[in-house]
Amino acid sequence: MPAAAQPPSGAEGVYASAPPRLLQIRTLVADAGRQTSTGSGFLVSADGLAITNYHVVSDVALEPKTYRLEYTAADGTHGEVSLLAVDLPNDLALIRVDKHDAPFFSFDKAALDGSLQKGERLYSLGNPLDLGFTIVEGTYNGLVEHSYNEHIHFTGALNPGMSGGPSVNTQGQVVGINVATRRGGQLISFLVPARFAAALLERSRERRPSPADLRNDVTEQLAAWRSALYRSFAQQGFRAASLGPYQAPETRAPWFECWSQTNASASPKPRTNINSTTCTADASVFIASDLNTGTVQMSNSYAKSIDLNEFQFATVLTQLAQPRLTPGGSFRKWYTPQRCLEDFVGLAPASAHPPLRVIWCAQGYREFAGLYDVVLVAVTQDHGDEALVSRLSLQAVAYEDAMHLGRSFINGLQVVR
Repeated sequence: MPAAAQPPSGAEGVYASAPPRLLQIRTLVADAGRQTSTGSGFLVSADGLAITNYHVVSDVALEPKTYRLEYTAADGTHGEVSLLAVDLPNDLALIRVDKHDAPFFSFDKAALDGSLQKGERLYSLGNPLDLGFTIVEGTYNGLVEHSYNEHIHFTGALNPGMSGGPSVNTQGQVVGINVATRRGGQLISFLVPARFAAALLERSRERRPSPADLRNDVTEQLAAWRSALYRSFAQQGFRAASLGPYQAPETRAPWFECWSQTNASASPKPRTNINSTTCTADASVFIASDLNTGTVQMSNSYAKSIDLNEFQFATVLTQLAQPRLTPGGSFRKWYTPQRCLEDFVGLAPASAHPPLRVIWCAQGYREFAGLYDVVLVAVTQDHGDEALVSRLSLQAVAYEDAMHLGRSFINGLQVVR
């Protein structure tokens, strides 16, 4: 196997040498032969191995009888694509195309060993919006903070169709793989670190999987990723946060972002003061075009009546305590019907724990046995004009993990008058 060719340094060199190594990946309806989506990919070996995003090829991984893959190269050649392996948590896939002795990309050593310096100039390559080969300049800003999934913060404009393309240094070596952009922000994009792609290539280059193997890979990787996520969440534990006369649990996990809000300045003037804190984990994974899962969220809202009677205040609490699980509609193919239980719970000692009205709702995944989306809502019942409404939402969680975390969450609800 020939060594990876090294392009000239600088943007001009990157631009000039990249096209023979780049691919556009198309997903087509097998019977109709019409494309349904496009993405990018890049060659990583002389015998036609290439890297792209899992979300670019997910339809074929999940429904191989309905969809197929095709590539188009910058030189106009095209052909069939074989899917060899997926890395679901890192949104990567290894594919094979019928190209031989073609130039290919190598990986940046500093990116693989974690020694890349912030501020280094990078160039993201791909085919945005089916407009043709494009190069986007930006900078490396290290790993995203407060994120469970490991992503690189790239200040460059990624657009649909660039997913799966490489982001390279001035020598044309791969630092990351284009994966996403932050909506609502400017020049805030994300890359999958190159080391995950290098590891996928190393362990899967000789694979010859069947369609059933690939579907099983998705199921097994989701289960393993989920298990690690909730094990880490439980090990981090909770800390107490004060809201009025109550103490509520907040996570210690560093990959949550917490924000507070109040309705004090709302118009018209509210008849109940509501101060809330919400902590959300950036830990979702792409499964299919209509299914992202893995979000973990917890919130606590302290409500105090201004001029409502007890019945009116109870109505406000009922609205705050709605479970809000995933709706039906197009999601019905993924989820079983939602089921809820509601009861009153008293914890010992009663002097430390207020009586609670607890709502527990769950829905199962039709395609992934043993996984559920769960929401737990607890409302204090010790006063008629003030209350704490606490919520824990868990996606793609096993039953035993949901029960363990739910008990820990409820035990953290205390009164400190």
